[in-house]
Amino acid sequence: MKLRLLWKFTLINVTIVVMVALMIDLAIHFLAADYFMTLSKDYGIAPEKAHRMFLDSVQHYLAFASLAGCGIAFCLSIWWTSRVLKPLTEMTQSAGRIAAGDYSERVAAHGRDEIGDLASAFNRMTESLIHIEQLRKEMVVNVAHELRTPLTNIRGYLEALIDRVMPPSTETFESLHEETLRLVSLVEDLLNLARADAARDNLHTKPIQLAPLIEQTVELFQLKFAEKKLAVALDVAAARLDVAADMDKLRQVLTNLLENAWRYTPTGGRVTVVAQRSPAAITVSFSNDCADIDRADPELIFERFYRAEPSRSRAHGGTGVGLTIVKELIEAHGGKVGSKVSAGQTQIWFSLPL
Repeated sequence: MKLRLLWKFTLINVTIVVMVALMIDLAIHFLAADYFMTLSKDYGIAPEKAHRMFLDSVQHYLAFASLAGCGIAFCLSIWWTSRVLKPLTEMTQSAGRIAAGDYSERVAAHGRDEIGDLASAFNRMTESLIHIEQLRKEMVVNVAHELRTPLTNIRGYLEALIDRVMPPSTETFESLHEETLRLVSLVEDLLNLARADAARDNLHTKPIQLAPLIEQTVELFQLKFAEKKLAVALDVAAARLDVAADMDKLRQVLTNLLENAWRYTPTGGRVTVVAQRSPAAITVSFSNDCADIDRADPELIFERFYRAEPSRSRAHGGTGVGLTIVKELIEAHGGKVGSKVSAGQTQIWFSLPL
């Protein structure tokens, strides 16, 4: 059971009051009262005079007891409050070191109250910052890696043309155009990824049915599927329910998933799209034949710039951010994404709450 911070400070104040009251009670019962009884019994002093002497004595001892009680309560309050607030001081110091770039800082979670919860949240925030910093560094490296190859190729062609090592020809300009299109594609993917990261702030949701949208998107890919002689199986009847979603962003999700399935399914393979419904969500899965993906890959395929091919080659032409965009857009809708790899088949799914 958690001892709430409010009750801790309340207990401190109550303890102060009890200490003062206890000191006063001791003073009255064991000092002033005994003094009054002694005067009345042994000296036969008149009650009025004895009463006045009693009041004087009570006031004297009351002042003494109050000062003593307040002093003890003050020391106790300082000690107890400092123990309660110690984790906050540690967090302030750690926050300063984290702000300076030291992400190794951790805070001990003292107790099970609000401060303990804050310390645990602080440590989770630090872990998230480490992860974000690692992603940032990896993204810079990956972007540089993706840009270097087409830029190097363009530079090589241009230098060869300038030095007249290579004569200008249609083939040369076509190669330059191809490398330029690769750069444009990469920049567009980066822009789409940035928009997906910010999707939570600009969603325009309305009730839509997933099934017709899936069918329309699959229809747009029919020519591409036919070129590779891919068989497409569609079972999305369970998705004929309204979900609150941004149609444009959901269409991008479906496009990216179908593009991924088309790109990595070998010629003559099979692509299957199935929708399932549960009481709280609709799940849509995209399965395709693929013999080249390692079984450890499901943990990585949603990472930025990750490619399914072990060699990370560009043979398939992807930049490795399509599934990352899917993940960002679905999570912006409050949904989930996942993947499963079995022998010769890959399945990627997403779910949206009803």
